[in-house]
Amino acid sequence: MNKQISLIVLSLIFLAGCTGTVPTLGINDSQLASCPDSPNCVNSQQQASDEEHAIAPINFIGTPQQAQVRLLHILKTAERANIVVVEDNYIRVEFTSQIMRFVDDVEFYFPATASDNITIDVRSASRIGRSDFGVNRERIEQIRNEFKQQ
Repeated sequence: MNKQISLIVLSLIFLAGCTGTVPTLGINDSQLASCPDSPNCVNSQQQASDEEHAIAPINFIGTPQQAQVRLLHILKTAERANIVVVEDNYIRVEFTSQIMRFVDDVEFYFPATASDNITIDVRSASRIGRSDFGVNRERIEQIRNEFKQQ
């Protein structure tokens, strides 16, 4: 019985450690943080020559406020998504994997523009591990598809 309790406690400690620490995120000089060398990150502001990390931004015709409302609606209905920061030009969300409870940080940046052609820069990265099996790229593409459909 004590072995079982010890095993359960150790398992919970391990799973709690899978969340990782929150990296330094946000907007710095109109830029999202660059992706690390590991393949578990995508960023629309990465150089096009960095195919492993580069992904297209999300485009929208309308006001930044309309784009943000649409995006927040999508994020609020997404599974295992926790909206952490909502600012005028920035949204940060934590997505948690179902089984291992790994956390991915997803950021959306709405650069200022005078036109109604809105570009939403995106960054999605795993907090820990090396590979994400393409989950971050798939997540952004799914959000992009839902954004177009609404």
